[in-house]
Amino acid sequence: MQGKYTEQPIVETLKINYMPYAMSVIVSRAIPEIDGLKPSHRKLLYTMYKMGLLKGQRTKSANVVGQTMKLNPHGDMAIYETMVRLTTGNESLLHPLVDSKGNFGKVYSRDMRFAAPRYTEVKLSPICEEMFRDIDKNTVDFVDNYDGTMKEPVLLPSTFPNILVNPNQGIAVGMASNICSFNLKEVCDATIAYIKHDEIDLLKYLKAPDFSTGGQLILNKREMRKIYETGRGSFKVRGKYKFDKENNCIEVYEIPYTTSSEAIIEAIASIIKSGKIKDITDVRDETDLNGLKITIDIKRNSDPEDIMNKLYKLTPLEDSFSCNFNILINQKPMVLGIKGILDHWIMFRMDCIRRKSEFEIKKKSERLHLLQGLAKILLDIDKAISIIRNTEQDSQVVPNLMKGFSIDEAQAEFIAEIKLRNLNKEYILKQTADIERLKAEIEDLKDIIRRDGRVLDIICTQLEEVSKKYAQPRRTEIISEDDIEEITEESFIEDYNVRIFLTDQGYIKKISLVSLRSSGEHKLKDDDFIIQEIETRNKTDLLLFSDKYVVYKLKTHELSESKTSVLGDYLPNILGLDEDEKILSIHATDDYQGHFLFAYENGKMSKIPVSSYATKTNRKKLSNAYSNASPLVDIFFLPEDKDFVAFSTIDKVLVFNTSQINPKVTRDSQGVWVLKSKKGSKLRKILPLEEANLSDPEYYRANVPAIGFYLKDEDKEDTQIKMF
Repeated sequence: MQGKYTEQPIVETLKINYMPYAMSVIVSRAIPEIDGLKPSHRKLLYTMYKMGLLKGQRTKSANVVGQTMKLNPHGDMAIYETMVRLTTGNESLLHPLVDSKGNFGKVYSRDMRFAAPRYTEVKLSPICEEMFRDIDKNTVDFVDNYDGTMKEPVLLPSTFPNILVNPNQGIAVGMASNICSFNLKEVCDATIAYIKHDEIDLLKYLKAPDFSTGGQLILNKREMRKIYETGRGSFKVRGKYKFDKENNCIEVYEIPYTTSSEAIIEAIASIIKSGKIKDITDVRDETDLNGLKITIDIKRNSDPEDIMNKLYKLTPLEDSFSCNFNILINQKPMVLGIKGILDHWIMFRMDCIRRKSEFEIKKKSERLHLLQGLAKILLDIDKAISIIRNTEQDSQVVPNLMKGFSIDEAQAEFIAEIKLRNLNKEYILKQTADIERLKAEIEDLKDIIRRDGRVLDIICTQLEEVSKKYAQPRRTEIISEDDIEEITEESFIEDYNVRIFLTDQGYIKKISLVSLRSSGEHKLKDDDFIIQEIETRNKTDLLLFSDKYVVYKLKTHELSESKTSVLGDYLPNILGLDEDEKILSIHATDDYQGHFLFAYENGKMSKIPVSSYATKTNRKKLSNAYSNASPLVDIFFLPEDKDFVAFSTIDKVLVFNTSQINPKVTRDSQGVWVLKSKKGSKLRKILPLEEANLSDPEYYRANVPAIGFYLKDEDKEDTQIKMF
């Protein structure tokens, strides 16, 4: 049987079916409003308020959950989970709104589950007095609950900006909200300052966010100003630790608000397994009734600060908090900066105070009206008694009093209800004495409604009271970004002494000195031999000079750890050398200090600073490493100037000091004449003076450039042996 299909435009279907759901999630579930609460929070707290839990003893959580279902039809566990986050036991909030007894889990633990609602007890925290202050005086609107059997407040008339004091996260459809918490005293001070002076530097009062889990906030003032202005941005928070010398372990006792102790322990365990930080031997969770504690065992003589800096880099012990101050204002989501939030909160509070004043004016006016009627019978109490006595029907007492004293029904009803014993002059005088006071109070309330300045003064006074009564010291320590040691990938490289061997056929070996002590002879290819060996450390740069006028750069740690029993790394493969290219010399440096001495066949020599080979980027290959004007004879590294001996092809010898050669910054400089040519002679060899074994070095010394002196017979044998 062929089915029947109804064509429906997808756009219309989305509008009809999906948009109402999306708006419901945004407006009625996920995004907080200006009182700092989502609907689920507000329904729960209002239920507890109506249950009388602001005062008195705690009640079972199950009782509260059941009562809340009259306002919130989302199910008992959803309501209980909402309550859990608001409790003192869970430690999610700087100022918990629910005072709890029992196990409510912990915000810093992913696996620590809360107890069932039948086991735990709750009541409202004292600070909730400020959340509900004057709620019974028409300060906020009330609406019907979901089945129309009760009324519930649209907002709570909080006397402080709870939206900034307690954190709030929510994910709606197509948008989210993530509001960090701030210290109550700082928020109150900032709000008061902003009310009094529009142009204030918020950072002066609101120093940085503050979290219930403590930790250290890394303050970047420029980024924080951006967050304050736009409501978007991020900052970093890291855990706090102390070093236990006796047990040789690190104890982490505060962690970022955004992570959990289990996530941190798993990350550290993974690092131990991979061997990335070899100084850590074990990690365990020692959280107890005293609070959070993650214990990290380390090896003796390890640097705990260095280990923690690496853990900050590799684990959630340092985490980012991404701000998105998305708030519902008049049922519309808006991303606001701090001043924008305060503007809307101040407007909301001004409306609450004016509505309260109007409510009190109405109540006091009604009372004043009754007392003014009572004052009229003061003129003739006997007449009032006579009217009441002579009225035959009860229903006529009020009309007769109205006629007798020219008062309205409400006043007459009030007089008629006075007890007989109170129909005396003293009682009536006592009652009517309040008339002038009530008139003054009503005028004062009307003045409050008329003048914004007075309303704002009341807001400031209330903020001062809240700050004085409930302020707590900061929990999250603020540290400057400038005080943080930058951890790079190189920080994780182990540093130790190594010796590097270069062979004629292009093999290179990096062997630790510890390993070298117990090693045998070098394994080399047939006809291969070691042409250079240097001692350095694992965290240095290697400069490798080739016969193609190129210098290649490597990090020493990039070379594989080797042994004398293996051939080592083959440089043509590592560096991508040309077929006929050969590495002539290597040099290791970590500071690029000193000079290179290049000696050429034409008798010229150049002294180039090692710093000329330093690069800001990680370039692996530098062309024009030295001059190609004449064949290169040799390269030497000069930590400082020293004496050298130059030999020509006709046995002319020159002793000179490199201080006589002026340095050239340009790498491929042709250099200056040192050994002059005679009869077409060339420079064939250059040696440090201490290696030349000359019987009388001063005999050969001359200021450069010079031809040099013929080699003495007594020096020929030693020099030949040394040279070959």
